Amino acid sequence: MAFRLGPLFDLTGRAALVTGGNSGIGLAMARALGLAGASVVLVARRSDELAKAADGLIGEGIVARSIAADLAAPGCARAIGEGLARLGASPDILVNAAGVNLRQPFGEVTAEAFDLHMALHLRAPFLLTQALAPAMAGRGWGRIINIASLQSSRAFPNSAPYGAGKGGVVQLTRAIAEEWSRQGVTCNAIAPGFFPTPLTKAVFDDEERAAKNAAQTAIGRNGRLEDLAGATVFLASDASAYVTGQTLAVDGGFTAK
Repeated sequence: MAFRLGPLFDLTGRAALVTGGNSGIGLAMARALGLAGASVVLVARRSDELAKAADGLIGEGIVARSIAADLAAPGCARAIGEGLARLGASPDILVNAAGVNLRQPFGEVTAEAFDLHMALHLRAPFLLTQALAPAMAGRGWGRIINIASLQSSRAFPNSAPYGAGKGGVVQLTRAIAEEWSRQGVTCNAIAPGFFPTPLTKAVFDDEERAAKNAAQTAIGRNGRLEDLAGATVFLASDASAYVTGQTLAVDGGFTAK
């Protein structure tokens, strides 16, 4: 029998903007959206890495372009808006995946380091939603996906600003959902477990620590980037039309134990 629910997950004709799309979780999510039919615009600070990431997606038959922008800057939304205008793109889907974790002891965190975490994890998603959601609402359809964390609900050592920012992501997700869902624009968050990315390199370089994290999950292994594909497409598609303001843990059951 044919998969008759396929159209619910089909993103053909949709356009997605993915911050932090040059590597790691952002790139994995952009790839999933592209393979589901969406065109994607990747946003990050380093233009050379962006070009490489976009070329890789294009090689898989995905329509991919990029905008170089500093998401920690107060004017990031304006700069990205100008880039979208040049590309003639108007996103239906916004994925706020850009982030940083400096992994500093609590007592060594500077005001500047704290502010960087808040700018990337909270201010940039807020400003981009503020800038892009009205056009989505005007079309009566939009999807916003934020990236939460295990640290949205628990504390790990040497990550106080990161955890504070990721805790805020959960509430920001609810606030966006409350503001825009009646106009067809839903907002949800994915809270990944431990995945091998540039952000978690220090964790995976420590084999004992990585094995301990894997043992903590219900499944018995750490995440693979392809494990994010299904949740990403679900939350970006018509399949999740009645899901908003929620945080979906994709962590192998880490938080269930």
